[in-house]
Amino acid sequence: MLPTFSHFTLVGLLLTNGPGAISAQGAKGAVSADGPETPERVQLNKALVGFLTHSGFAHGGNGYEGIAFLLAQFRGAELKDPTDPQHGIDLKALAMRYVEEYAQYKSKKKTAGSLDIQKIPGVNHPVFKDRPVNVDPREVYVRELFAKRGEYNVFHQYYHALVQALFDAGVSRNVYCVNIDAVIAALLLKMLWQLYRSGAFPEQALETAAFTIFLYPRMLGCAAEIDDHINRGRNMDTRTPASQCRFVA
Repeated sequence: MLPTFSHFTLVGLLLTNGPGAISAQGAKGAVSADGPETPERVQLNKALVGFLTHSGFAHGGNGYEGIAFLLAQFRGAELKDPTDPQHGIDLKALAMRYVEEYAQYKSKKKTAGSLDIQKIPGVNHPVFKDRPVNVDPREVYVRELFAKRGEYNVFHQYYHALVQALFDAGVSRNVYCVNIDAVIAALLLKMLWQLYRSGAFPEQALETAAFTIFLYPRMLGCAAEIDDHINRGRNMDTRTPASQCRFVA
């Protein structure tokens, strides 16, 4: 499969670390432990292991969960081409079917007195919340970028139908955002859908691919974090002063 614009977009989304990202903390912590004020003591291999130990199911594995979620929702839908806007699937009805199941699940959990309610992969965000209609600006950027290029992704559109259905059914108090993890899962599944339909790429391989595609670009991003911390870090200190942080896009 030749690289496409979607491939490069996906790598770009996963390459960078926000301030305080756990994977970057692992890498920078290893540099700080060796002592960046004496750069020759810093061990690159150990710092990269620090990145790996700080990547897992919660940080890096959300794409894995998103793929599994989308596969479950579209199972039996007879989707042939996720890039075709004329796919013939009623996304609103598909979303509402899941919302009804989720509402019953939440009700049973509350009746049983359990607060351990499973979150929907790719929906909501701890930062982008509490507005009538919430958005993740990273997701908005990618959605608008692909719209300008005339590229369609049914999985991405399904997520927007889902957050609206959750609100319309009273399951959520406001319209949740579609977060960047949903974008990652939707992009990857779109690229691999034909291989999945043909049987060349089994479901388990799809889920594993979602975690692997996180690791490879983030490894490059963490290598940059390591280099940065060697050049301006302090011993036993993983912080970057807020005054030295700036947005680059």
